[in-house]
Amino acid sequence: MVLEGNPEVGSPRTSDLQHLENQGSCVLSSPGEDAQPGEEPIKYGELIVLGYNGCLASGDKGRRRSRLALSRRPHANGVKPDVMHHISTPLVSKALSNRGQHSISYTLSRSHSVIVEYTHDSDTDMFQIGRSTENMIDFVVTDTSPGGGAAEGPSAQSTISRYACRILCDRRPPYTSRIYAAGFDASSNIFLGVENESNVLQDGSLVDLCGATLLWRTPAGLLRAPTLKQLEAQRQEANAARPQCPVGLSTLAFPSPARGRTAPDKQQPWVYVRCGHVHGYHGWGCRRERGPQERECPLCRLVGPYVPLWLGPEAGLCLDPGPPSHAFAPCGHVCSEKTARYWAQTPLPHGTHAFHAACPFCGAWLTGEHGCVRLIFQGPLD
Repeated sequence: MVLEGNPEVGSPRTSDLQHLENQGSCVLSSPGEDAQPGEEPIKYGELIVLGYNGCLASGDKGRRRSRLALSRRPHANGVKPDVMHHISTPLVSKALSNRGQHSISYTLSRSHSVIVEYTHDSDTDMFQIGRSTENMIDFVVTDTSPGGGAAEGPSAQSTISRYACRILCDRRPPYTSRIYAAGFDASSNIFLGVENESNVLQDGSLVDLCGATLLWRTPAGLLRAPTLKQLEAQRQEANAARPQCPVGLSTLAFPSPARGRTAPDKQQPWVYVRCGHVHGYHGWGCRRERGPQERECPLCRLVGPYVPLWLGPEAGLCLDPGPPSHAFAPCGHVCSEKTARYWAQTPLPHGTHAFHAACPFCGAWLTGEHGCVRLIFQGPLD
């Protein structure tokens, strides 16, 4: 499923990323054919796996990573339809047994199949995405669990296809990128039950792999998104205001994203997600009859989750470089108001038939009336 994006995502005039439907992907960047030494290769776009906040839990390694750029390859490897065969029985043809011949087989009915042979296309680059670790897969994607992290271990059964999808990118301007259901296997074959439709990827398109969701950003879209330097400047500016715990009167500070999401720092801000009041950590106000994480805010008496606040280093998920003024509920990931309200209003695929708004940084399902809360800081008393 592809969720159609808005080409103006993250622009000063609009922050609406829209949705869309089909099946999606991700890959490794390659040097550009026309790139001179020291020059950046031509980039088609970037794919970001939602829920990992800039890095896989086990670290980005090789073809397994949370964010990858698709760039022009040294030599075109795309394919295009060539010869079509109509057959009355689903027999394996010579085309299907030839590993050097890419082909797609469509089973239209019990007595009617179509086999399309493909030939080399010097005008496109092809990238393949899926769960398989075979060499023909450019980007290996594993299932994302709500709350962040991958589903790991022998008992975790993946719902992502081994050959989930493929992306074809035009090697000439405007470098249009199209996504297709399924990828070619080790025998250069694809078997589909329906005809294979394509979708043009736009900035902000969401790609559903039935186990993980990818965000497509174009080079133009990334130029409108904040940089890591801008996000770091916002963090330092927030800390320079010296927010204080209204009860303990200790100075609070957002830790650097570089230290990762480990145990909360002693100066870490915590928030009551129902009201938005920010405090330092304390152990009072527990309402165990309501649940182990339920606390009563000492300022307004609202009872709800009490969680640490975290900033995310994944700038590609942000719509603007605004101040860290809002947090997702109940996970506590902090971003600008524009970013928080957009993702809180964007249902993401869950399973094969359901949609639910989730934090883009960790994948946790959003709760509460709005899915996010405005943070209320207390400034220094001096």
